[in-house]
Amino acid sequence: MSEAGEAAPTRADCVADSAGGLTFHITDWVRPQPGSYDDWNGALVLILRGAEGRDGGEVRLPLGPTGDGRLQAALPSTVALPEGRWDVHMAYGDAEPRRLVPGLNDLRSLVDRRPGPSTSPLSVRIPYATKHGNLSLRSWRRAPHAEAGEILLEDGAMAVRGRLHRVQHPAEWLAGAVLEARCRRDTARVRTVPVTADGADFFCTLPFAELTEDWGGGADLWDLRLRPADAEEPPARLARILDDVPDKKEIFTYPSMELTAPHGQARVRPYYTRDNDLAIRVEAPV
Repeated sequence: MSEAGEAAPTRADCVADSAGGLTFHITDWVRPQPGSYDDWNGALVLILRGAEGRDGGEVRLPLGPTGDGRLQAALPSTVALPEGRWDVHMAYGDAEPRRLVPGLNDLRSLVDRRPGPSTSPLSVRIPYATKHGNLSLRSWRRAPHAEAGEILLEDGAMAVRGRLHRVQHPAEWLAGAVLEARCRRDTARVRTVPVTADGADFFCTLPFAELTEDWGGGADLWDLRLRPADAEEPPARLARILDDVPDKKEIFTYPSMELTAPHGQARVRPYYTRDNDLAIRVEAPV
């Protein structure tokens, strides 16, 4: 028991696999009643933040004992987990689900992950500790997906290399494709540049002058996606999710560039959003 008289927090270790699945191991939980596991009815409960009580806002995973005395639950990549942040709980019997705290994470299989060919949605789940010290998951589920790789800033432009995932014929999908930048404040403002492809790998260069030519001051945020030549095919959001970093906004940072625009000096900087999507911010210099 803790000094406050409450039970100590229960920790869950997480192990990721290269397919996008997670296995949870609980080692420090004390069963409320003694006895065998014949009447066991525990579960790992994932609750989508902001969707409590709504259909699809809760996923329950069987939580059972293993031979070494631990409790284990599996979240396979085949279980559809909608995009968002999922808080991780443990439930036993009729008791209210209780938040878990992070233990040890083995996320080596997520580093430089290269998913195999498939047309099913790409599943990405990354466990992390919240600011309150609880265990949560960041989940993505995308098809198609354009994974951003190397980003170079020079000569007033941004050059991006990446790889397309979850389309049946990536070379055909990329033939004639463009990088589309769409202004979040005024979605009618759209800029496109051609994409060069080699199989599923792509390369494109976006001159920042394209985004500042009609900038009128204030802050413009531009979302980036690959749009295929075939209008019936869905676009692919440009993002970086195939690694073990759940929140890249404050970790993967890029320098800004200043350009002379018709309205005045503009500062342009690429950045990752809270969803790890690649975007560009245009604003006045400080």
